[in-house]
Amino acid sequence: QVQLVESGGGLVQAGGSLRLSCAASGRTFSSYAMGWFRQAPGKERQFVAAISRKGSSTYYADSVKGRFTISRDNAKNTVHLEMNSLKPEDTAVYYCAADSSPKGVGVRSYEYDYWGQGTQVTVSS
Repeated sequence: QVQLVESGGGLVQAGGSLRLSCAASGRTFSSYAMGWFRQAPGKERQFVAAISRKGSSTYYADSVKGRFTISRDNAKNTVHLEMNSLKPEDTAVYYCAADSSPKGVGVRSYEYDYWGQGTQVTVSS
């Protein structure tokens, strides 16, 4: 089992940047594929980005491709989401998630077993 704690959210103007972090407990962090999802009020949870267990493969939603970068540090049990050129439509609660299955990296929320509590990102116009 793994516990996830997100940090780094906040209020930023359009065009600005934020870096989200997710700290994971446990000694088997490198066995999990990791993902970031977001959920805006009244909308379904949406895939943002994911990274493979060793960090060699990354995946992005089309809406964030070229602006967001996911990375991980298995020695520090952390995963990050660097967000640049932020837009008002990026406003949402951002969740870190861990996938314990041995398959490839998932892009759907039901493929993830463990979730953090979320961190709010608000982008003002």
